[in-house]
Amino acid sequence: MAQVLEFKLPDLGEGLTEAEIVRWLVAVGDVVAIDQPVVEVETAKAMVEVPCPYGGVVTARYGEEGTELPVGAPLLTVAVGGTGAPEERAEAAPEAAPTAAESAVSSEYSGNVLVGYGTAGPAARRRRVKHASPTAGQTPTAPKAPTAPKAPVAAPAPVAAPAPAPVVAVAAAVPASAGLAGPVPVISPLVRKLARDRGLDLREVRGSGPEGLILRADVELALAALERPVAAPAPAASPAATPAAAAGERIPLRGLRGVVADKLSRSRTEIPDATCWVDADATELMAARRAMNTAGGPKISLLALLARICAHALDRFPELNSTVDTAAREIVRLPAVHLGFAAQTPRGLVVPVVRDAGTRTAESLTAEFARLTESARQGTLTPADLTGGTFTLNNYGVFGVDGSTPIINHPEAAMLGVGRIIPKPWVHQGELAVRQVVQLSLTFDHRVCDGGTAGGFLRYVADCVEQPAVLLRTV
Repeated sequence: MAQVLEFKLPDLGEGLTEAEIVRWLVAVGDVVAIDQPVVEVETAKAMVEVPCPYGGVVTARYGEEGTELPVGAPLLTVAVGGTGAPEERAEAAPEAAPTAAESAVSSEYSGNVLVGYGTAGPAARRRRVKHASPTAGQTPTAPKAPTAPKAPVAAPAPVAAPAPAPVVAVAAAVPASAGLAGPVPVISPLVRKLARDRGLDLREVRGSGPEGLILRADVELALAALERPVAAPAPAASPAATPAAAAGERIPLRGLRGVVADKLSRSRTEIPDATCWVDADATELMAARRAMNTAGGPKISLLALLARICAHALDRFPELNSTVDTAAREIVRLPAVHLGFAAQTPRGLVVPVVRDAGTRTAESLTAEFARLTESARQGTLTPADLTGGTFTLNNYGVFGVDGSTPIINHPEAAMLGVGRIIPKPWVHQGELAVRQVVQLSLTFDHRVCDGGTAGGFLRYVADCVEQPAVLLRTV
């Protein structure tokens, strides 16, 4: 006899509250082993393969590829302890439910999963058994069982859709008015913020998620309904306006793209930034790199040399390696330099972080930049690779542009931008010559320092680019 168990999207750590299904690794009817990856999801920070803590037969999947699910939403159901055939589950006796549930969970459960599925999992599953009804005609052995077998009959649908059997069953059991007296079932702080900013009372919204969970789509639908009466007279006055407005392509700001948008907006809203820039003669820096690479040993990247210069500059101007605690109204100077660098990937812009960049050699920096860049392109960066930066180096010269005014990577205090290095006329030793020239720009938080400090930092960086021997005085 098989026991049908439900596996929910676990807590993926780093405060992440939702993830998007990128690719299913199993299908309904497949046999899975304990801790086998069953789905690949994309969070706001990385691509993650999610392992299932149960071994058995997959009986249902919830959500198609591209569906965004909140943490705690059902991912799939697994029949453990037997073949998992539908007829076998239908013949299960109600009085055997406690014994079957306990034996199945204890023998087919692993605690080696992501945050939220620890070794206490079996106890949590046994707690569900007390909700099973012993009355005649009730064959399921757990409260979720009535919905699980239905999913294979009707094609599995996204959790957020109103039609799937699991959602309908929950909605029927919990009337919309019942939510007014208890806590609001919202798991995502972004959904709460959206409703709060638009003045929407979440107690008046009926959720379409599992167990009545309110999703972003529910809030957006409710907001659209509130705004519809105001915009109703417009079509009569201008019939051509509606087709024109609906003709544009709509691209959801979610996942990584949504997080980047929120972070950039927050930076522009909270940080009073300013930018200064300077042209520098990079001829000597390029010559020094060529000499290092022809001397043998690992090749040194230009980004690694710029990172070394940044680290030494931050040691001289620690004001820029800081953050602002707005609640305490304090500037927090950070002891170590964790250097972020902007990397363009098929998923969008990401900022991997090189830990302790100030203590690394040029060879070590080159290797770490290469590792993180490859992981970014493959979509395998971990949340730890993308958090904890104290200063960002942005080499936008790879896009063929000379200058830019970067947006600070909140909550950092500054970002150094590097344009392309190209031959230009330059006065060198009193004579006009063709030199390798680069434009450097520094965007900084004006709360942590004034223009004198920012200018001093940028001038030191330019001096090191023009005369790499300047670094020898600080080694």
